[in-house]
Amino acid sequence: MGLIDVKSYAAGQWISPDESARNFENAVTGDTLGRAGNGSLDVQTMLDHARNVGGPNLRKMTFHDRARLIKALATHLNSQKQALYDLSYATGGTFSDHQIDIDGGIGTMFVFASKGRREMPDSNIYLDGEVEQLSKNGTFLGQHIATSLQGVAVHINAFNFPVWGMLEKLAPTLLAGVPAIVKPATATCYVTELAVRIMLESGLLPEGALQLVSGGLGDMLDRLDCQDVVSFTGSAQTAFKLRSAPHILKNSIRFVAEQDSLNASILGPDAVVGTPEFDLFIKEVQREMTAKAGQKCTAVRRIFAPQTQVEAVIEALSARLAKTVIGDPQAKGTRMGALVSNSQKHDVLEKANIIGTEAERVYGDPENFALNNADANKGAFLPPMLYHCASPDTAERIHDTEAFGPVSTIMGYSDLEHAIRLVNRGQGSLVASVITHDPDVAREAVLGAAAFHGRLYFNNRDSMKESTGHGAPLPHLVHGGPGRAGGGEEMGGVRGVMHYMQRTAIQGSPEILSAISSKWVPGAKETPAPAHPFTRTFHELTIGETIHTAPREITLADIEHFAEFTGDTFYAHMDDAAAKRNPFFPGRVAHGYLLLSFAAGLFVEPNEGPVLANTGLDNLRFMKPVEAGDSIKVRLSVKHKTPRNEDYGEVRWHVTLTNQDDEKVAEYELLTMNAYTS
Repeated sequence: MGLIDVKSYAAGQWISPDESARNFENAVTGDTLGRAGNGSLDVQTMLDHARNVGGPNLRKMTFHDRARLIKALATHLNSQKQALYDLSYATGGTFSDHQIDIDGGIGTMFVFASKGRREMPDSNIYLDGEVEQLSKNGTFLGQHIATSLQGVAVHINAFNFPVWGMLEKLAPTLLAGVPAIVKPATATCYVTELAVRIMLESGLLPEGALQLVSGGLGDMLDRLDCQDVVSFTGSAQTAFKLRSAPHILKNSIRFVAEQDSLNASILGPDAVVGTPEFDLFIKEVQREMTAKAGQKCTAVRRIFAPQTQVEAVIEALSARLAKTVIGDPQAKGTRMGALVSNSQKHDVLEKANIIGTEAERVYGDPENFALNNADANKGAFLPPMLYHCASPDTAERIHDTEAFGPVSTIMGYSDLEHAIRLVNRGQGSLVASVITHDPDVAREAVLGAAAFHGRLYFNNRDSMKESTGHGAPLPHLVHGGPGRAGGGEEMGGVRGVMHYMQRTAIQGSPEILSAISSKWVPGAKETPAPAHPFTRTFHELTIGETIHTAPREITLADIEHFAEFTGDTFYAHMDDAAAKRNPFFPGRVAHGYLLLSFAAGLFVEPNEGPVLANTGLDNLRFMKPVEAGDSIKVRLSVKHKTPRNEDYGEVRWHVTLTNQDDEKVAEYELLTMNAYTS
């Protein structure tokens, strides 16, 4: 095919490369594949378009609306992913590598869509934590909320994941209600451009929600303000240059960095040859060295094994690496493709030479290795290279040099404390793994190493069949790490969304907080229900709608019958003298669950209606014991409503039980599923 002109998408227009464009190559053949970049791109117009068009369009939508948008985009991408697979072979990756990138990115979008619907409200305001009581009588309260930033998110992505790297940032950004300008690495920007085209041509995205810069950003970062976010993935050197720019520092512009790190894997002291853990360790390390030709920010760069196991690990790992067929990623039998470019290949070799000053290469010769249907003189191919460092305590470069390719170094440790000390010398990483069947080893590793790592991955015979692997960041959990890893976090479910929102503390009366949060707060105005609330559909119910029930007396016969019927004959309900010796009770008292059962009997409407199911209760507390002769009554209020699917939504009810003296005896939140129609 002819050369690819990779375009930018700015303010609703596709912009072709100009004379300032940079060429990029086919990683397999070494031939020039295309060009990208436009030095005259109007970055201020792009920013204005995002802020003035994209942002307002997204902020009109609720979190649930945005979650549905993300799901629809993921579904559309999934239907078009073969075209992304086909194009991605030029990056040097195998089909399995493309699945990590493309399927992984689409899967991440689905997770954020699900979390947006299940963990965030059908509103524009996110409630962060519970209401804080700031006054004695509860008339002055506090609440943390989060709202969409009114700027733009600039995403600067790395070359190794042109699809996943974009989508794992884009999903939480859109869910937060913030427009994005995506800037992929030039080496693989052609794959990102296709993914962006697919999303834009779907017609699903609001105008201004997504723009693309293929090539350089120009002075865009110098035009950002306090409502903007920069999210960066790449080298520590580039991250430092960008985040330390005077304009970024002066304006306290949010800068989220996920950068290179020296991730490690520890073979536990219990995982000796012959155990399932030893075999698992070899398999995991080999996979991390060869998947995407080692071009993963989470790949294992340092391997730690008990000193007595080092030789066995080298032998077993070398044997497994020897079975890895390298070559054209489309050729039958190939298991590892090329690096992304010949310049990246040269960089890896330079870094490997530095590692070689402190370690001996025990497997893999970059000057002599077999290739499957490929030319080593043209393509960016390297074999897996395993080094052994015999003196890890005195070594320096082993612990600060990352060869971003199929290169790893094994080191021996004397005991677990020694292993942890060596692992931490990486000065912060995205992930470290520990393969062990000993829970005490896992706990000691957490206490010693967690502060230096964004993720700790433990695996053994119990979890190995379902585990996702050392190198697989999951959208449910944060992806990032301290120190050398950048100090930032990405993904992590709603935590990732919060990077694109502002947390604000609000203070006021219960009525004010209820109006802001769309969630009824005790003490706010109660609206008398026009009919029994269980006869009203999801949409008919209003926040704060309340009924007060008639009282019911609790008798000694009730308590004894409940005890006999349930088998709960705890002494506080059956033995008056024993109960009086308990500092919590005045004598025999009613069961807490008896109170809940009687409360339900007081407020439930028994006939068929919009209430489909009781799905549970939250935050149950018993405040005051109830004796025989006391009575209870119930206040039932609509606290919050959340749509769940096309037919019904969740209603959260605030339930308060009081006694004959209007003292609270119990409080909880009841969850029901209510139909939209009668």
